[in-house]
Amino acid sequence: MHPLVKNSIGREVPSYIDGIGKLTPFAGAFAHTTQKTNASLPASSHRPGDVKLVKSIREALEKSGLADGMVLSFHHHFRNGDHLMNMVMDQVAEMGIRDITISPSSMQSIHDHLIAHIRKGVITGIRTSGLRGELARQISAEGILPTPVMIRSHGGRPRSIESGDSKIDIAIIGAPASDPHGNVNGVEGPNACGSLGYAMADAAFAQKTIVVTDHLVSHPVHPVSIPQTQVDYVVVTDGIGDPKGIVSGATRITRNPLELLIAEKACQTILASELVKEGFSFQAGTGGSSLAVAHFLRQYMREHSIKGSFASGGINGYLVDMLEEGLFNCLLDVQCFDLKAIESIRNNPHHLEMSASYYANPHNKGCVAHNLDIMILSATEIDVNFNVNVITGSNGIMMGASGGHCDTAAGSKLSVVVAPLFRGRIPIVLDEVTTVVTPGESIDVLVTEYGVAVNPARKDLKDRFQDCGLSVMEIHDLKEMAEKITGKPRKPMVTEDIVGLVEYRDGTIIDTIKKVTT
Repeated sequence: MHPLVKNSIGREVPSYIDGIGKLTPFAGAFAHTTQKTNASLPASSHRPGDVKLVKSIREALEKSGLADGMVLSFHHHFRNGDHLMNMVMDQVAEMGIRDITISPSSMQSIHDHLIAHIRKGVITGIRTSGLRGELARQISAEGILPTPVMIRSHGGRPRSIESGDSKIDIAIIGAPASDPHGNVNGVEGPNACGSLGYAMADAAFAQKTIVVTDHLVSHPVHPVSIPQTQVDYVVVTDGIGDPKGIVSGATRITRNPLELLIAEKACQTILASELVKEGFSFQAGTGGSSLAVAHFLRQYMREHSIKGSFASGGINGYLVDMLEEGLFNCLLDVQCFDLKAIESIRNNPHHLEMSASYYANPHNKGCVAHNLDIMILSATEIDVNFNVNVITGSNGIMMGASGGHCDTAAGSKLSVVVAPLFRGRIPIVLDEVTTVVTPGESIDVLVTEYGVAVNPARKDLKDRFQDCGLSVMEIHDLKEMAEKITGKPRKPMVTEDIVGLVEYRDGTIIDTIKKVTT
């Protein structure tokens, strides 16, 4: 049994786990605001005439000193088109290496391939933002991973790397374009993916960094996203990924009439907040409903000649259109979500690449998430205390990602969750969410098709919304309304075995994920 303590939102979390170590319970969104330590940059040097190009991934791993028990990191800019992590881990297995912890910025269903490596003991630990597919199911329901998955937000991950909390022995960077010295970018080559924002902290702080590319160019590549000063070896291979896998249904505006209604109500809500004015900043999540909010906002900005300062986060073609129309001064991009965004960041000087640390690390000297005026968020579940779940389904199985949810909710002046009251006869508003990713203190408003609920801590918003004629309801009333339609939901059946730890952006534990019984 793991020693358990209650954190500030009443969740029981372990204070220690074998193989992970001492853990600190969540104490509030800004209870831990400074970094106690800083990771030292790896000591290495390059002499005149040294050659970084090697013949294979295996040779690069051998030269990097790969050994049992190490931590290998990857990035997810190819999303479900990523080939590199599977390819590297196949090579690791062939080399007879075991007990590896992988630290990808996120994982997709294409990584179901790694199940065999987990079952054979090649992979024994995972640190990531999200899990999906059969891999997520087997970890959640069968407990195939020896140690709990560590779920980190997009801001929490670079915080952990830069602080030294999360050591990386070897970072593997999939580079759409690289020169022989290891300068790389994501905007050139046949498999361009755009911004490389999630890979930047890895390259800077890993003990060894391997660049794998399928498009080698003469020195120097330009522009430079990751410089040669952070790269040890360069490998040329046939293919690192498929850019078509970047695009998914989650990055397109919904056509569902109900979701469009919710999005229109959400737009009315943010307009009533009086934050939509010259120079405001904005971010929408990748869900279709969130992007639909951007659609209605775009119309309002056109009609009233309002120009925002920036839109940020993962960037899609819709936000590119808004930039090109002059509705924003610039885009700040940590990850391109479609091919139009890739083309834009390649060609438009007002479309800027940013690192994940610049985007959302709470312990640096000023992340973009803390400059946001308005953030539109999705939710798998939200409870009467406004806690939000985006990582597990109502059955307790991991099926999503923490992403930048808790980062941007904490940092923005107005955080708005858009969600239907129920999906497939499963209510969204609950007494208690299955897994807390974002604490209720960071959520200001919930918008559903039936009405708008305002966090009691934001009486100023409630008064303003009522004055504007919005249908403001208590969140408890929305919950009861949902249950009258769907019935009271069953909680997932779980054991006491912890298969996942949800780390808040500051490094504390906000919740656990328990093994689901089948």
